[in-house]
Amino acid sequence: MQSIREKPRLSFWQIWNMSFGFLGIQFGFALQGGFMSRIFQTLGAEKDAIPLLWIAAPLTGLIIQPIVGYLSDRTWHVKFGRRRPYFLIGAILSTCALFFAPYSSALWMAAGSLWILDASINISMEPFRALVADKLPDSQRSYGFVIQTLIIGIGTWIASNLPWMMTQIGVPNTAAPGVVPDSVKFAFAIGAVVLFSSILYTILTTNEYPPEDLEAFEKEKEENKGFWNGFKEIFKNISGMPNVMKKLGVVQFFSWFAFFTMWSFATPAITEHIFKATDTTSLAYNNAADSVGNYLGTYGLISMFYALILAFITSKVKINRKLVHMLSLMAGGSGFILIYFITEPWMLHICFALVGIAWASILSMPYAMLSSSVNPKQMGVYMGIFNMFIVIPQIVAALGGINLMYKFLFGEEVIYTMVLAGTSLIVAGFANLLITDRNATHDG
Repeated sequence: MQSIREKPRLSFWQIWNMSFGFLGIQFGFALQGGFMSRIFQTLGAEKDAIPLLWIAAPLTGLIIQPIVGYLSDRTWHVKFGRRRPYFLIGAILSTCALFFAPYSSALWMAAGSLWILDASINISMEPFRALVADKLPDSQRSYGFVIQTLIIGIGTWIASNLPWMMTQIGVPNTAAPGVVPDSVKFAFAIGAVVLFSSILYTILTTNEYPPEDLEAFEKEKEENKGFWNGFKEIFKNISGMPNVMKKLGVVQFFSWFAFFTMWSFATPAITEHIFKATDTTSLAYNNAADSVGNYLGTYGLISMFYALILAFITSKVKINRKLVHMLSLMAGGSGFILIYFITEPWMLHICFALVGIAWASILSMPYAMLSSSVNPKQMGVYMGIFNMFIVIPQIVAALGGINLMYKFLFGEEVIYTMVLAGTSLIVAGFANLLITDRNATHDG
């Protein structure tokens, strides 16, 4: 679906500038995804309890994303625009939460820090998705989301390696029982600085298009003013979501179940299965946990290169988004399953390289398909509602879905969580066959 106004094609650097804030957002996500379970274990959490400690984050996203999307659709300021005010609010709150998270002295504090961090990042994240759809013509949507993915890949790789980098320059990597090592604290502090400065860069370098009919926009906003009217409008949009969005929801469910499993269990699974390290106070465990972060960084690095390839292709030719996404998810699923079979730690780079292919596609293709299927005037709220299909599988996983499924399907060993993640991604790949709308599956 296309706006009445013909949007001009933007240059690479214009798209880069408006997406650059995602570098900081991904620093936040990569640090929490790679190291919050390590923090939980350091503070005494049992492995099976880790998913439940993550639950506040997706629950908050389920509520915040549609509300922020709805509000940003109805925001317009001559100087600050539509989406940028939410970038700034989210950046300030996320920066504070990211800095203080590793200083938690109890599990409830760490879980609370994760909740605040994820809620704050959510305030910024979906307006960034909506901004790409706001600014780009349909023919550049895939390209725009791929550039965004390229930046996310850079952020994932650097942030995932930060504790390891800190250790290499002499920052202590062990601490007293129940205390997070300085290497992690320094990494989170650097991440906080990058998060705020990169979002500020986008705010300062990017302008936004005003509503096509400002008078009608203000009139509609006034008519729908009020708390209750806002919720009625959100629920109306949920009940009336396009069929393409529902089918993408199936793909998203299994995709994000897989990645939540990885974020929750990669550290305990790999440190135990590959490195044979279980004592969270030992140097062996903390070095192994740093290595897990390094290997997780590989999926960010490969997602960056894969995004570069997709950016080049989508700038030259039209692609079949569905086919690209299906094959990419299957590659990632194979990577997760291979973790169970490898015998040497270096082989994890191969496994997570395959995961990186899936990650790059997850962050671009579904949004390109969605943005071509919804009303441009409702882009923000639908991007927020689409987040339901990201957070619901995480809630299911956190409430016992992971623990029940990997033990029921495969066995008691925690490494089977990675096999479960791989199986889930392959199912997500096949679910793409449900999507048949050509406007969604092909570039305009």
